[in-house]
Amino acid sequence: MDRKMLRPLGTLQWVGRGRVKPNDYNPNKVSKQNLELLKQSILTNGWTLPIVVRPDYTIIDGFHRWTVAGEEPLVSMLEGKVPVVIVEHKDKAGNIYGTVTHNRARGTHLLEPMKAIVKELIGEGKTVEEIGKQLGMRPEEIFRLSEFSKEDFLRMMIKPDQGFSKAEFITKI
Repeated sequence: MDRKMLRPLGTLQWVGRGRVKPNDYNPNKVSKQNLELLKQSILTNGWTLPIVVRPDYTIIDGFHRWTVAGEEPLVSMLEGKVPVVIVEHKDKAGNIYGTVTHNRARGTHLLEPMKAIVKELIGEGKTVEEIGKQLGMRPEEIFRLSEFSKEDFLRMMIKPDQGFSKAEFITKI
């Protein structure tokens, strides 16, 4: 078996919920009704999915599990702790890819936060091809979210290694 695939489960631990913190880019929202459903699922099934965190305990995936773990009766039953696994990415883009792919595999995203994420990734110099691969998006979806002009977007598609500077991206975003 590939050790890289097993590494996160090797870091499984129960930590104080207060040690874990949300990220500042999660585009996923859950209704109050579904949060109650999540809490009920944990009460019925036990805790089946750990919270995925960076080495500094910032959440990559599991914000809603972390949220309901702070409510009764879970906070008492869990003695204020939550299960986490640690995943280390080489950059913020890797963290974002982790959050979005976990979420997209399970549900839907809000439009405005997704626009901000696509703009940030493009601003960091990520190619349309990489964003599409990492986030499971077609180029057309990235185009709609990027809000670039058709001409600018086509130029990025045709010459992905063109090397736009961050300053040039910022003026277009």
